[in-house]
Formats: sequence, C-alpha cells, structure tokens
Amino acid sequence: MKHKFLRQCACCREYKTKDELIRLTKDHKTGELVINNENIVQGRSIYFCKNEKCIREIFKKKKIEHSLKAVIPDSI
Repeated sequence: MKHKFLRQCACCREYKTKDELIRLTKDHKTGELVINNENIVQGRSIYFCKNEKCIREIFKKKKIEHSLKAVIPDSI
C-alpha cells in the first residue's frame, strides 16, 4: 500500500491529499507564479483547497504574497 502524504491548506489549515488541493509555485529561476499540480516547476509553493471559499480568502487576505514573497499577476 502506497502512503499518501498530506499537505495543509494555507487558508483553512485542513490537511488533505495533493489531489484535493491546488499548488501555486514561485519558479526559483524566473520568479514567475504558476499553478503547478504536475510538479513540473521547482520552487517555493503554497497549497490551498479547490473550494470557492478558500480561493476567495487566500487572495483577500494576501496569504500568497506573504508565503511566497511575490506579487500576484492578474492572469492568476
């Protein structure tokens, strides 16, 4: 049996599997923010739930800027 590692949502602080979360990564080479669910980009990441409440709160409270030390582009 394969062990599933849990990640913590930066908004609601609940622990969930990677499949239940969105991963936003700041590329360590370019500094660009990308949605990185396939683990293609390496760098500092933040996870948050796919539900509307967590997505809204994470942008409203500026948790991404604080955790990744980056400015969020309008495209995200």
